[in-house]
Amino acid sequence: MLEQEIRRLIREETRFRTGLGFDVHRLVEGRRLILGGVEISFELGLEGYSDADVLTHAVMDALLGAAALADIGVHFPDTDPRWKDADSLVLAGAVGDLVRQAGYEIEGVDAMVLAQRPKLSPHFPAMQANLARVLKVRLDQIGVKATTTEKLGFPGRGEGMAAMASALLRART
Repeated sequence: MLEQEIRRLIREETRFRTGLGFDVHRLVEGRRLILGGVEISFELGLEGYSDADVLTHAVMDALLGAAALADIGVHFPDTDPRWKDADSLVLAGAVGDLVRQAGYEIEGVDAMVLAQRPKLSPHFPAMQANLARVLKVRLDQIGVKATTTEKLGFPGRGEGMAAMASALLRART
């Protein structure tokens, strides 16, 4: 009860909230590469407890952070067998519901994948559409892009991928 009252007071005082998300997964053989719910043909995939969708994980953490609802590890711990090989888009839909239950509407999400290869831009429209669908927002409220790291660091060496995201929420009045 006290937590709900605190959240209500915060919403009254703060009309807009922002959050940041970041995730990293190692590239390995024998796994599918899934980003934004899109399976991409590539010789390596991302290692993780769920489907290891680094893009969707960063988006989820940005949304949870903006609503002060902890992070995905709290809601979907890798110690719980229910989340083994879970579809991250299903989890993202649950996060969108949590954000709305906390009294917020999703105004926008912007996300970037850091990867040297494969080329991801042909898949952006499908990633954007998947995220918009499960988060129950318009397509123009989701931005997806990628960058290389100019062959620097673990993404540049092809050892893994990272993603970062920001989210803007509006408190319902």
